[in-house]
Amino acid sequence: MNNLNEISIPRKDLIPIILSGGSGSRLWPLSRKSYPKQYLNLDERNSLSLIQNTYLRLKGINILKDPIIISNEEQRFVVAEQMRQINIIPDSILLEPFGRSTAPAITLAALRALSNYDDPLLLVLSSDHKIEDPKAFQQTINQGITEAVKDRLVTFGIVPNNAETGYGYIESYEKLSIKNPHSKIKSFVEKPSLELAKKFINNKHFSWNSGIFLFKASTFISELEKFEPEIINTCNNSLKKGVKDLDFIRINAEDFKKCPNKSIDIALMEKTSLGTVLRLNCGWDDIGSWKSVWKNSKKNKEGNSLKGKVIVQDSKNCYLRSEGRLIVGIDLNDIIVVETSDAILVANKDSSQKIKKTVQLLNKSDFVEGKKNKKSFRPWGSFTCIEEGNSWQVKRLEIKPKASISLQKHYKRSEHWIVVDGLAKVEIDGNASFLKKNESTYIPLGSKHRLSNPGESHLILIEVQSGDYLGEDDIVRFDDMYGRSNKT
Repeated sequence: MNNLNEISIPRKDLIPIILSGGSGSRLWPLSRKSYPKQYLNLDERNSLSLIQNTYLRLKGINILKDPIIISNEEQRFVVAEQMRQINIIPDSILLEPFGRSTAPAITLAALRALSNYDDPLLLVLSSDHKIEDPKAFQQTINQGITEAVKDRLVTFGIVPNNAETGYGYIESYEKLSIKNPHSKIKSFVEKPSLELAKKFINNKHFSWNSGIFLFKASTFISELEKFEPEIINTCNNSLKKGVKDLDFIRINAEDFKKCPNKSIDIALMEKTSLGTVLRLNCGWDDIGSWKSVWKNSKKNKEGNSLKGKVIVQDSKNCYLRSEGRLIVGIDLNDIIVVETSDAILVANKDSSQKIKKTVQLLNKSDFVEGKKNKKSFRPWGSFTCIEEGNSWQVKRLEIKPKASISLQKHYKRSEHWIVVDGLAKVEIDGNASFLKKNESTYIPLGSKHRLSNPGESHLILIEVQSGDYLGEDDIVRFDDMYGRSNKT
């Protein structure tokens, strides 16, 4: 493999486009729509989340710029906070009102990039991949740049190491190898049968479809316009009518709902004559199921991966993860057990792909556990529901240093705050006071109030709510340092 310094990189801006709007339902119950897998730490080599590693592994590419991230309303504060934690200010965070698959998402990012840069290169990345060898990854990206500047639409084909039926495949005209790493694309194959996958494994014309792309913004837009002009038009209109909100751009919902729901493969890559597949061998994995999490985890001599408060006896090849309560496993083989504060998953390891369907059933039956976590994120910090009844609820609030909730009131509930750690500034109907650890205050129904953290460390409180209705939409805002609207 060539050294990084041996490749002459054209002087052109490279903008990572990070797709981060998915729900990661196959990793339920740890991953849910409100806090999906890309924001979790599933890589044992460091303490960072998947999306944080997605950007940081690019460091060292000398034309790298800040990323454009495509997310959604519910996850907006999570993605902004996780980028802040690694000292990255994204070029843009685009908020889709609803998902329309990858072609529209990439189109929004491409149009945004063209408005800020002189025809940059776009590196399209999923936010939930694991890469074992970042140097080899960067080497291949640099090879891809030399193809992309020639107006090629580059996708990256993973060298397969098993007969995988959960991935799509790319068929190339030429055999891919270290000496011949790229080829024009002949066809795309959707997730094959096991029999067909076994045929692909030793055929150098076939590689796994990584979902990673690299191209000039102008090349992508002009090619897509040939095959899917409606995607270009609706994305252009919805972006122009979008609203800037703090660090986010809210895409106009009325126009965006008219956009065709198509993947980039179907909308463009299967139709264009400019497609190039580039061989990628860097220890890539799509962390898309609990089986893949187990495969990438450290294991004991019995093949068990154990996280949290777990004890096993006479068990083999299992993944047991506790987020709080003790798990005891006896005589288990090839079993997945994941415990959270409000749900427990028990599944055969080879059945972990069925979890997505289970989550769909949960949502259809209106189980809140299918979508929501107990912990919710806000620009000022987070809150976690500890316990609740018909007319009361107990929450744990964590307020970041120098942060503040909005000046607000509730029509249907009163609140009681007890400081557990830190210093709190409390405003109630125009009167301000300070509370220390073990001190408390009461906020009557209808009172204007605000909670702030004037300190340098996190403020932690217990909030007890009481009233006829405890929904998060019972908030009227009068003033907010984050620019949020009057109603939640």
